[in-house]
Amino acid sequence: MLVDSHCHLDFPGLAERLPEVLAAMARNQVGAALCIGVNLEDFPRVIEVAERAPNLYATVGVHPEYTDVEEPDEARLIELASHPKVLGIGETGLDYYWQKDKPEWQRQRFRTHIRAALRCGKPLIVHTRESAADTLEILREEGAAAVGGVMHCFTENWEIAQQALAIGFHISFSGIVTFKNATVVKEVARNCPLDRLLIETDSPYLAPVPYRGKPNEPAYVHHVAEEIARLREQSLETIAVATTANFRRLFKPDLPENR
Repeated sequence: MLVDSHCHLDFPGLAERLPEVLAAMARNQVGAALCIGVNLEDFPRVIEVAERAPNLYATVGVHPEYTDVEEPDEARLIELASHPKVLGIGETGLDYYWQKDKPEWQRQRFRTHIRAALRCGKPLIVHTRESAADTLEILREEGAAAVGGVMHCFTENWEIAQQALAIGFHISFSGIVTFKNATVVKEVARNCPLDRLLIETDSPYLAPVPYRGKPNEPAYVHHVAEEIARLREQSLETIAVATTANFRRLFKPDLPENR
């Protein structure tokens, strides 16, 4: 079994096709998917999707790219995270690609998510873009190692990966790892400890080869797993077993063990 540890099934193009998406997952032995929240306004939509199948789960958070939205506080995040389908806090983090002035509000929002995660004991889903140093510094300062989490859609180098691993975080690879020119990401995929690997699609974005440039969906996560297996000279079964076990250990879903 494979698990898509990061997707957006509530987004247009996927939500209205959910029965078809779930059927494709089953055909490709993708046994579960984690639907990621990106703002509080749309959180009910994320939960509604997650509640439509026993193997779909959710997270709650406000993505750093979202500016004109409800600003979360710890109490609100903790309240929403109490839903039994919610397995983590995020997507949160820092993005200096879109916010080039490195605004302090973005760093404070990130700290709020970390503190909420610590209080409710759920792992973090971390986005970082052109902001790795600040992201890691804040994770260390706030003691995020106590709950851990995942550096989602990892695109940094091995040095940054090692720093994330040192504070107990997992590294998740998206379809980018299948791109021919993604040499840095491929190096990290080769070297990452097997017990810290996760795989994802970030659907509907970043479709892997051979679907690059087309809408993505959770069924395609098997292409990510296949490329990682090739890079590491390991079997697909080895990657599937390890990444699924890592997902279970980190997020503690209620999936039956035989799935």
